[in-house]
Amino acid sequence: MKPFLLLASRAEDAAAEDEYAAYLRYGGLEQRELHRVRLEAAPLPGIELSDYSGVIVGGSPFTSSDPVSQKTQVQRRVERELSVLLDELVARDFPFLGACYGVGTLGTHQGAVIDRTYGEPLGGVEIELTEEGLADPVLKGMPPTFTAFTGHKEACSTLPTHAVLLARSAPCPVQMFRIRSNLYATQFHPELDVDGLVTRIDIYRHAGYFPPESAEELMDNARQFTVTEPMNVLRNFVATHAR
Repeated sequence: MKPFLLLASRAEDAAAEDEYAAYLRYGGLEQRELHRVRLEAAPLPGIELSDYSGVIVGGSPFTSSDPVSQKTQVQRRVERELSVLLDELVARDFPFLGACYGVGTLGTHQGAVIDRTYGEPLGGVEIELTEEGLADPVLKGMPPTFTAFTGHKEACSTLPTHAVLLARSAPCPVQMFRIRSNLYATQFHPELDVDGLVTRIDIYRHAGYFPPESAEELMDNARQFTVTEPMNVLRNFVATHAR
């Protein structure tokens, strides 16, 4: 099997390694089957898409809808590189799955309105699949509603007309969409189980995402949820596109 490519951008090594391990575990992949590039560390090298089964973009500290003047040089570089890569991915309808940051990147690239209207605090949310979602192979076998973890400043408030809405929630109307036949973006985290979210809260307690003193409460809240279904998005994406 040709490997999948994970494009990551978490600067904290502990968070980056935990994210990589989650994609391996829930994608059912060996390390040789998931090649990782850390975009925050160095420019994106030349990518020959024919060497890969698909491309995955993980979560990120970057906020796509921030004014350019507020973005770091690293974020601006990463956004330029992803935009160029998405030109080719969309043109070829090449398998792509963007988790959380995927909404900002793929959505912006395709003309969606990405803003802070539907940001969500860190925690569990009930996701509802649309009729199109229930019929999509990447959501195969999933129930009509399930719980997933979210936590984001920005979201998609308006999809372009050519996008297909696959999932929504009460707090955020666009939780997953598809472009063409093979490019997907989720607002929820398909790689995060309870232990994964607790680990991430602990890692980021002093990163400014939430008051440090609230970390323990957030971790206790995360433990109240049962989150088992979102990971099927990763399994199905890999099973559908492995070649």
